[in-house]
Amino acid sequence: MTQPIEPIVRRKLSDEVFDRLENMITSSELKPGDEMPSERVLMERFGVGRPAIREAMQSLAKMGLVSISHGERAKVLELTAQSIFRQVDPTAKIMLAQSIDTLEHLKSARIFFERGIAREAALKAGDGDISELRSIIERQRQSLGDADAFILADTQFHSRIAQISGNPIFVAVSEAMLAWLKEYHTEMLIWTGKEKYTLVEHEEIVDCLAAKDADGAEAAMLRHLERSRALYVK
Repeated sequence: MTQPIEPIVRRKLSDEVFDRLENMITSSELKPGDEMPSERVLMERFGVGRPAIREAMQSLAKMGLVSISHGERAKVLELTAQSIFRQVDPTAKIMLAQSIDTLEHLKSARIFFERGIAREAALKAGDGDISELRSIIERQRQSLGDADAFILADTQFHSRIAQISGNPIFVAVSEAMLAWLKEYHTEMLIWTGKEKYTLVEHEEIVDCLAAKDADGAEAAMLRHLERSRALYVK
């Protein structure tokens, strides 16, 4: 039986350099906060020219593994769930812009996710958590008439509830979905008076969290998000 042809693909030098630099990071030879070796040192170590080093560095930066600042050496970044989601932000926003259906799917996914987060928070919220949530609501109340400040406080409110879970991936998912939806959050001042519904609903959610009422917290979150989903339009 004839064996299938398996051609050897010649790789770019920058790809080889990328693999070696990535291994330096994943093997902990270089740790978060460390400066990457200079271009000259890397050129000598790998026996390649400056273009291959720079192209590999740019690839690392696009993956969120290093930060590059003009006039300074690149630094190794700490990978977190939040930094990983930030890497896909541009692509996610393009995807949402191309399809109304995708935006609707995201709204539904957020509701499904935050219902569970509300239940989790009701079981774990302490007095300090409740106090901080009430402070956020008060800041939001003081922001009436300022759409940007009001929406920022809204984002902080939902992110803070996710933080109560103690799971950083929950927080990252919550913040990512809110950031993607914010692109389509029509100016709230168009809905004069509707902001007050948001404040009342937030208070209802916090009251349920304070009472350790998981069912009530989930129901309050569901009512809130089902009503507010109309604010997110293309």
